[in-house]
Amino acid sequence: MTAAKGMTREQQGSRAPAAVELRGVGREYGTGQARVRALDGVSTEFAPGSWTAVMGPSGSGKSTLLHCAAGLEQVSAGQVLLAGQDITAASDAELTALRRGSVGFVFQSFNLIGSLTAEQNVALPLKLGGGRVSTKDVRAVLASVGLDDRRRHRPRELSGGQQQRVAIARAMVTRPAVLFADEPTGALDSGSARTVLGLLRGMVDSAGQTIVMVTHDPAAAASADAVVFLSDGHIVDRAIAPSAAEVAARLARLEA
Repeated sequence: MTAAKGMTREQQGSRAPAAVELRGVGREYGTGQARVRALDGVSTEFAPGSWTAVMGPSGSGKSTLLHCAAGLEQVSAGQVLLAGQDITAASDAELTALRRGSVGFVFQSFNLIGSLTAEQNVALPLKLGGGRVSTKDVRAVLASVGLDDRRRHRPRELSGGQQQRVAIARAMVTRPAVLFADEPTGALDSGSARTVLGLLRGMVDSAGQTIVMVTHDPAAAASADAVVFLSDGHIVDRAIAPSAAEVAARLARLEA
């Protein structure tokens, strides 16, 4: 059973382990006077089957939190548990294997390969992972994002919203435990953004997908089950099933 909107599995009484857990995580860049502390003792967790938005002013540490949680960056302090594994001291090879099997990524810039068709772009993670590429599975995931009839089109032949849906299909083809999204609607018009957000909502409600999403858009954040607010590397606020107006008001207070 998936988490209802606005209610994590923990709140529903489930004792399932967190899909992602950060324990006292710190992340620093540079040394000496040039040292920057992007995260400072952050502890939080994301329940299976939940969608959490991460927000904050520019420089608050939200993208760093996403990258550390996904194993894209090593933490300077603390622990990160991803899909049940402590990845804090994992080797590059171990992290690569974990990301290929347990993690999906969606970025603002789509990151599709222009010379490949939509179908070939979606199949790419399977090929890179050395596993069997099932045309049936690739087409099924494209169909799930409403693009089965665009599978032979290249990125330049698709709209921005369609390209982002291809990127989501590519992220989901390996059936990841967690989908990390960094500003997934940032480059889209309002109509395409609503389509993408509806697609993500359906993945949570129907398939129990766990999503952690960084966004600057209050409307996008309001589509999630919960919102975590960061400021100066600290989690300073949380909201459960907030409206877009409530998200905007809380963010404005932080930016002030």
